[in-house]
Amino acid sequence: MILCLDAGNSCLKWGIVAASDWQVRGELAWTELAKLRQILVRWQPSHVYLASVIGAVREAALAKAIGNIPITRFTGASAFPGVNNGYAKPATLGADRWCALIGARQMEKRPCLVVMLGTATTLDTLDGDGNFLGGMILPGFTMMKEALAKGTANLPVAQSEREALPDDMPLFPTDTESAITGGCLEAQAGAIERAFMRLPDAALCLVSGGAAPILASRLSRLPVQAVPQLVLEGVRLLAFAEQDNRNAAQDQKASKTP
Repeated sequence: MILCLDAGNSCLKWGIVAASDWQVRGELAWTELAKLRQILVRWQPSHVYLASVIGAVREAALAKAIGNIPITRFTGASAFPGVNNGYAKPATLGADRWCALIGARQMEKRPCLVVMLGTATTLDTLDGDGNFLGGMILPGFTMMKEALAKGTANLPVAQSEREALPDDMPLFPTDTESAITGGCLEAQAGAIERAFMRLPDAALCLVSGGAAPILASRLSRLPVQAVPQLVLEGVRLLAFAEQDNRNAAQDQKASKTP
């Protein structure tokens, strides 16, 4: 039994794996971190595998909650068969982006645009051979709205109810909140569409993250597949690859022992 964690800026996604399959998955707000102890007591995992983009304070709180259970932290330099990191300095690629790419490659062998719609929006490209060609980072949907409110004197943080139903957004907004919400939605969708245009015709767009339900319907011109918890899936795959490597090393060592 192992515990897989995707520690993001907005929340902690978790999943228990046994015999390579998910037993249960969920997410916790950072204010609910104490509940992680209940999960650990309930499932008794022998190892924790982690992809993290959080700061030192939350890292320390997470480590304290995990206690003495061994932890393996994945980075952009964590090797996985069939997926090649084309970053100039692989270790500087965010662990969340790398795990999402690994999860995407396991699902789909065609060229893919892997879109993560969280606190930040990331647009990463995989070719048909599993090579990560590179990608882009831009402010996420909510961050875009907050930036307008913080950087201007008279614009609010738009809280339009239409966020949940983006198809109802008017083509020509006539109130400030709709103008902000619509503008940020269109900026996100436009960046995704432009990135996708660089891929061959047979490509697929995979979207995941908290804002995926809001954005996916605005990408009607693209072949889109929504994938919940894509980063966590990559953590699971890396965990079993790491265990296979460890077992192979132990077997090799045992075979050399007189």
